[in-house]
Amino acid sequence: MAKNNRSEARIRRHNRVRKTISGTSAKPRLAVFRSLAEIYAQVIDDEQGVTLTAASTIDHELRGKVEGLKKVEQAALVGELVAQRARGKGIDQVVFDRGGFRFSGRVKALADAARKAGLNF
Repeated sequence: MAKNNRSEARIRRHNRVRKTISGTSAKPRLAVFRSLAEIYAQVIDDEQGVTLTAASTIDHELRGKVEGLKKVEQAALVGELVAQRARGKGIDQVVFDRGGFRFSGRVKALADAARKAGLNF
């Protein structure tokens, strides 16, 4: 049997967390995915299976702003933008889904910026 790699371990952690976390229409899920270069955030209603809003570092609105910034600063901009978009759709309560990643660094920066911009979780 082959050794498990890091991405498989992250997926296992994420599946373990997703057993208990689910987004509803009243309180959708704020899901975070972090790749080596980018960070993505989505607000998801799991009952209907739809993404309500999303933001990422490859977003057209942020593309020019993130150049030259550190990854933690980029993540904070993404968190702020996803919170603004969610608030624009009348969403102010969410469930945070860290996606199997450790709650530090970029994931924490995104969460803190989203909280500062008005999302409650």
